[in-house]
Amino acid sequence: MASVFLVWLLFIIVYDCRQRRAPNWLVLAGAAAALGALAFGMQPFETDWTSALLGGGAGFGFLLLFYAFGLMGAGDVKFAGALGLWVGLSALLPIWIGASLMAGAHSVLWLALKRWPFFPRLALMLTGPSQTPESGASIRRLRIIPYAAYLALATAAWMVWGRQS
Repeated sequence: MASVFLVWLLFIIVYDCRQRRAPNWLVLAGAAAALGALAFGMQPFETDWTSALLGGGAGFGFLLLFYAFGLMGAGDVKFAGALGLWVGLSALLPIWIGASLMAGAHSVLWLALKRWPFFPRLALMLTGPSQTPESGASIRRLRIIPYAAYLALATAAWMVWGRQS
């Protein structure tokens, strides 16, 4: 079941980096797989129902505050909730710290490249897809940081290094 989890993380990373969004169908598929793994006793991280549900609630609830202030997209919030179902409550703090450090580095690099455009292609990659509205569409808020992707990367790192203690 760990391979299913890793494939799900990979899909989130690719989709969020390319589109700057985590689609509902992908988040729901991950949450359903997590609940299925719990129900059939195939949870790869030895997380019980209590820890998984607390992790899902904490992941969703904490990041919901950032969404409420317009600092984060809804897909990132929903992904954090689904991620909490997989890893449980105890793993969320190190994963959040790792993801936030990566997102902070992304922001600093983007701001530096925006101010001093030595590598314009890298600055465009960090910005994400073009945010120009199509005809008749409203202007959407610029989403620069693929936070769900950074959560997924931090989770993969946690799987390798964080669980060995």
